[in-house]
Amino acid sequence: MAERRERVWPIPTRFVMPCPPVSPIQHSAIDDRDQVPNVFAMKFLSDTTSPAHPDVLAALAKANEGYAPSYGNDPLTAELRERLAALFGCELDIVLTTSGTASNALALSVLCPSHAVILCHDEAHIHRDERGAPEFFTGGGKLLPLKGDHAKIDPALLAAALAEWPQDFVHTTPPRALSISNLNESGCAYSPRELMELTAPAKAKGLSVHLDGARFANALVSLGCSPADMSWKAGGDILCFGATKNAALGAEAIILFGETRDRLGELQARQKRSGHMGPKARFIAAQMCAWLDNDLWLDLARKANSAAREIERLLMRSGGAEMAHPVDGNEVFARLDPVLADQLQKAGAGFYAWPDGSARFVASWCTSAEELAAFEAAING
Repeated sequence: MAERRERVWPIPTRFVMPCPPVSPIQHSAIDDRDQVPNVFAMKFLSDTTSPAHPDVLAALAKANEGYAPSYGNDPLTAELRERLAALFGCELDIVLTTSGTASNALALSVLCPSHAVILCHDEAHIHRDERGAPEFFTGGGKLLPLKGDHAKIDPALLAAALAEWPQDFVHTTPPRALSISNLNESGCAYSPRELMELTAPAKAKGLSVHLDGARFANALVSLGCSPADMSWKAGGDILCFGATKNAALGAEAIILFGETRDRLGELQARQKRSGHMGPKARFIAAQMCAWLDNDLWLDLARKANSAAREIERLLMRSGGAEMAHPVDGNEVFARLDPVLADQLQKAGAGFYAWPDGSARFVASWCTSAEELAAFEAAING
């Protein structure tokens, strides 16, 4: 893994926004800690910098009327569970949190014991951007990162890992879970067929499957699939279904499918013990219910994806950029000519340098036509 240490070295600063004290090597959730996105004319830093949708805020105000049972025993949480069961076309159970890291770490903690391995891509958020939360929550579970182009796990490398790390040899740490991000960390989507190419051999070896769906909506509308086709029908046991990046304030649902529903009690115990059992869960449920109303979640994801495709089109037309990865959702990774990078930076385009030398642009549900017009003007100089 020595070749990956480049991630913590200084990288060229020509793609980095002129907004101290952010370091050039920072690139993900923590990048936003001291940022004021409104200083940028074009806000392509991250979808986590975007505001909440007015309908989500209105739902919170409505949920604030009067009293309701606590810790997920309220009518809104029950309604959300029923609506998600209808949406995914199966019986399921849910646990609500307010962050993707908490969701991933909690979900993995009931799939992987402390003496076992979680297989994931080398670029996976759980590996690169969660400060060891999965290892912490599992009590010592090991992450084993795998390679693959465009942050997609190579099925051949997965097969090799499953063969190399057996379940029944006392000296070897056995794999017990496979984690897949969709969209993944390079903005690429796994189709149901691609998911099955990974989950089928993993499940044949006794592994459970965790799906990181922080941008599940963006992948879904890109592929035109059903939620079921991209989750339990593709071998998923637990889906971390995220709304935060797509217009919620902070709302994530850990969804348990099939036999994994038997672990609901353990998941709730771990949620409570870790301090992630929200006493007023109705406010999380209210966000997600409003988000699901009239397919708002899908409409917002389509808007973000459409804006990303326009960013891609404008960059490609400039002659000073090449795509580092396919654009399957709302993220664009491009290798920029230094002149173009400087033009964009000086014009007020907010984007992040990525450790692979590309620049990341993220569109959101509220990326405006004015921002895209300003981006085009900046490219044209």
